[in-house]
Amino acid sequence: MTYEETIDFLFNQVTSFQQVGANAYKPGLERIEEFCALLGKPQHSYHTIHIAGTNGKGSTSHIIASVLQSAGYRVGLFTSPHLKDFRERVRVDGQMISQREVVEFVERNMPEIKRLGFSFFEITAALAFHHFSQQDVEVAVIETGLGGRLDATNIITPLVSIITNIGLDHTDLLGSTLQAVAGEKAGIIKSGVPVVLGERDEEYDAVFEQKAAQMGAPLYFAEQQFSITEHSVEEALQRFVLRRERDGKCFDVRLDLMGEYQYHNIVTASAALDVLHLYSPLTVPHSAYLTGMRSVTTTTSLAGRWQVLSREPYTVCDTGHNAHGIKYVAQQLQSLVERYDKLYCVIGFAREKNLDEVLPLLPRAAHYIFTQASSPRALPAEELAARAAREFLQGEVKGSVADAIEYARAVATAEDAIFIGGSNFIVGEIPEL
Repeated sequence: MTYEETIDFLFNQVTSFQQVGANAYKPGLERIEEFCALLGKPQHSYHTIHIAGTNGKGSTSHIIASVLQSAGYRVGLFTSPHLKDFRERVRVDGQMISQREVVEFVERNMPEIKRLGFSFFEITAALAFHHFSQQDVEVAVIETGLGGRLDATNIITPLVSIITNIGLDHTDLLGSTLQAVAGEKAGIIKSGVPVVLGERDEEYDAVFEQKAAQMGAPLYFAEQQFSITEHSVEEALQRFVLRRERDGKCFDVRLDLMGEYQYHNIVTASAALDVLHLYSPLTVPHSAYLTGMRSVTTTTSLAGRWQVLSREPYTVCDTGHNAHGIKYVAQQLQSLVERYDKLYCVIGFAREKNLDEVLPLLPRAAHYIFTQASSPRALPAEELAARAAREFLQGEVKGSVADAIEYARAVATAEDAIFIGGSNFIVGEIPEL
């Protein structure tokens, strides 16, 4: 098989959530456990850090991986979805797995894949576990795909479990209340393994407190471990002064990820790294912490998080795609409305998103260019425009992301701003990413 044939097999012959959504979801750990047993249980040959949550998993995972790499460790990083290239999901020290290794893994395991009916995500998780073992990583940062309790990544025993936050997304699979979603995410809490909760909420705190107590897992609320006392923006860096509550020490940190919502992620990542220091054999010098924070994008190649694409006109993209994530993006969009003559928003969404919660968050003063990604899950642009009109969001329809971006850049002046987002699929089709 060629690499292209292998990717076609994974996306079109194996059921893929990225392609068809909920119909691809195969909950349960039996299949992934059997697959990894056939591979020699590679997930147990290195330390792991497990991260779940509705939003912020990707940024937090990349921040922690960057800091650990700066500390001199050989680090695996497993995240999803990808923006451009399937191989973005599996990295070692920031380098994507090679095409050859993807092909060889699928070919070698094809009989088992067909016989046991593994899902796309199960194959991908097993590929990551195996690759990290083959590459002799010392620690792997593992992001859940969906939920936690029955997620294919939930066969590891990590040094620390991290749950970034809880919001309503994938409610058809995870439950329609915050408590139900929290219960699924809490499924990654392991016996005796410390857990860090990124954002507190009285609606679901008790879920984690009860699960942690049941498992004998020390529970840390990130907001009680670190607080931000100062914040400013310096060119392509955000400056945070973080105060560590256990000893009152303050840290002057630069983060190369933009977006105001990153203050949640830097607090969560800092708390998790502090817990690692207290409970694990990993050692992270203060200098490595500072270096890793200011070099996340260069170290791990993270893209699409309030990423500035150009200055004239000011053009930015973001992968926020549900109400919990769009809430923070919308706040920054409002600031663009106030700072620039006109804001053009190139937006599209997956068809399963709850637009009744998302669309009212967006600024009415912006001009919208409604579009759709080249994905079976994309909401048709005409339908999006019609639904947006009910919220008094006005604009026009372009049938492809490329056409929408080209139009926005043609009509925007140097005094205007352009935003591109609404889903990972939309951002993934930006030509220059």
